[in-house]
Amino acid sequence: MVCATAMPPLRTIVCVDPGENAPLAALLARALEHEEPSITVLADPAQALRVLNERPADIMVADCRLGDPESLGLLQAVQAAWPGMPAIVVSDRGATADVVEAIAAGASDVLLGPVSAEQLALAFYKAVGVASRLAAAPPPPKANLGIVFGRSPAMEILRSLIERVAPTSSTVLVRGESGTGKELVARALHRASARAAGPFIKIDCTALPETLIESELFGYEKGAFTGAAAQKVGRVQLADGGTLFLDEIGELPATIQSKLLRLLQDREFERLGGSKTLRVDVRVVAATHRDLEAMVERGSFRQDLFYRLNVVPMWIAPLRARRADIDVLAEHFCAHAAADNGKEAVHLAPEALRALATQRWPGNVRQLQNFVERLVVLSGHPIITAAEVEAEIGRPVRFATETGTVGGDAAAEVGAEAAVPALDEALRAAEKQALVRALEHVGGNRSAAARVLGVSRSTFYAKLRDYGLL
Repeated sequence: MVCATAMPPLRTIVCVDPGENAPLAALLARALEHEEPSITVLADPAQALRVLNERPADIMVADCRLGDPESLGLLQAVQAAWPGMPAIVVSDRGATADVVEAIAAGASDVLLGPVSAEQLALAFYKAVGVASRLAAAPPPPKANLGIVFGRSPAMEILRSLIERVAPTSSTVLVRGESGTGKELVARALHRASARAAGPFIKIDCTALPETLIESELFGYEKGAFTGAAAQKVGRVQLADGGTLFLDEIGELPATIQSKLLRLLQDREFERLGGSKTLRVDVRVVAATHRDLEAMVERGSFRQDLFYRLNVVPMWIAPLRARRADIDVLAEHFCAHAAADNGKEAVHLAPEALRALATQRWPGNVRQLQNFVERLVVLSGHPIITAAEVEAEIGRPVRFATETGTVGGDAAAEVGAEAAVPALDEALRAAEKQALVRALEHVGGNRSAAARVLGVSRSTFYAKLRDYGLL
């Protein structure tokens, strides 16, 4: 039997089980025998909705006939009334199209029978873990995204671009350094689009080996390779009617790039080991921190794929280039870190915010978020001071930062190590200096500067944008 060691506390479960003697409910009780949750067993979807209206539950497990309108209606009604509630569907059989339809309707997982207690427990733990993370996360941004993206001119321009592009179906390429919030932009595009009710499916191109990424993207047929005991639906098909987010697209293996190109051109693909052409209605948003233009020149990234991805480019400036956002983001992260860690309201003193603004944050927004959470966890009082910020920056084991400048004045050094840049920061500083010197050498002529540095104009312009020189 599976036992979760870091399982969030279970309270109430609704089990929709029309079977004689409620076999699913009995299986669920065995699967969760160590958790002892409260399980309400109901015979049909209509009864389940009536009970949920009176007593909302933490999770629903339902024995459904895939493709049945009443079952789909239950899933849709649950997600409409209680967004984010996990709904696990168990069925004795079902076609791939029916599984996709159930997931699109709101199922968090679909298990095809016969299902064991261990399989049900694994699906349950996964669903509850996801729901717990969603509940602890900040609420999704509304029309005004200032608290998430910041108030700098660069973020105002980006926010305006998102609002204009979101209603379209055009492919978007989000670019910027690691930690700047590229996935947040992709999710904002999805939420502000006509596809908001559809799925948002993400795949991280760095997280899977080359041998698995094709099957994860496009799925595979039964018998396609050793161990393929059943047909698998890929992320592309799961995203039908919604948005497919391809994170770190620059890491996509060359063997997969041609298949992705076909998807972008024709919205068609074939599963691994299959011959049937499938069509999907999906919007693709890709993201990368890599210099794709340089990769195209080297031949490691297809030029035609780059053009297909780069229909609407969106650049996110690094945090050091938009210091006006630091205090807004820091206060936002502080409030949520306090709530997530069970603390009373914690605030950053004005001088603490100014101390944070003196740092360059090479890890960008992600690094700032982690650093602020660390301050909140270690603080023993409701106001975090500048001294606490400086002490954490100066710790031998710390987030690597480099003293920056504010308002043209050099910021004071914070700790003996704070003035020593990390290697990646030193390399970036040297690269930026080379760009500036090349421009000065040719009197500001960018084409000539690109030739002096031995790079293409597109690469040169990308570097200028990256360093805020454009």
